[in-house]
Amino acid sequence: MKKTILSSVAALALVAGIGAAQALTLDEVKSNGYVQAATANEVPYGYMKEDGSAAGIGPDVAIAVFKKLGVNEVNWTVTPFGTLIPGLKARRFALAAAEQNISPERCKQVSFTEPNSSYGEGLLVKKGNPKKLTTYADIAKDPSLKVAVVSGANNIDFLRAVGVKDNQIVVIQANADALATVQNRADAYAATELTVSKLAEGGANVEQVKPFTDPVVNGKPVRNYGGFAFRPEDQALRDAYNAALVEFRKTDEYKKILTSYGLSEESIKAAMAKNVADLCAGR
Repeated sequence: MKKTILSSVAALALVAGIGAAQALTLDEVKSNGYVQAATANEVPYGYMKEDGSAAGIGPDVAIAVFKKLGVNEVNWTVTPFGTLIPGLKARRFALAAAEQNISPERCKQVSFTEPNSSYGEGLLVKKGNPKKLTTYADIAKDPSLKVAVVSGANNIDFLRAVGVKDNQIVVIQANADALATVQNRADAYAATELTVSKLAEGGANVEQVKPFTDPVVNGKPVRNYGGFAFRPEDQALRDAYNAALVEFRKTDEYKKILTSYGLSEESIKAAMAKNVADLCAGR
């Protein structure tokens, strides 16, 4: 019996050792000289430029924060939005910097930082807004209408919450598919206000619904709070990054990055007024 107990303790110690070895730390990142990060190709939250460099709210802030931590190189991977969390959990990269909304469901899978941004919802429609849409609930009123949404995006939850049926929803793989989808397969594309705004700027036959009323879910208008996602086992790395992010948010450099991509002062203040613990708890 004694031998069995000792063997069990040794086995547990070995498992614990393996678990600890798998956790990525800031010291290890510094030793490597770089960190591997991922974003989705969605302007202005995170995307790759023609020269192969990353840009957007998430990448720009991540690069600045890692420099504060003594890590001067961030190697970027672009992956569809719906694969960010699975890719992170599969250890293909160390963090996701795509301004994913911090939600209770996602908090069960990854460890988020404090909010980095805040933004509302929007609708992209054909030029002239032929269906006269003003909010997500308008789509629910007409069962013949179709609305597109990116796979993995929480906009689908907001659509369902206001009564839109699953047979009205067209799931697309990337934000880049939205323009063609609105022209050919859907009456609208549901996304965040900044995503819709940028798409409307580049599309001759589409427009952003204005005025638009954010959907009301559980008695409150919907507002997203984007953060950086880490693996739960990499908590020490997340904590070091989070502390540096909180300090960086106090700087003019931080505000300049966010406003350069169209975020208002009000949205920046809204992000700072929330904390990750409340968001993960659904408050």
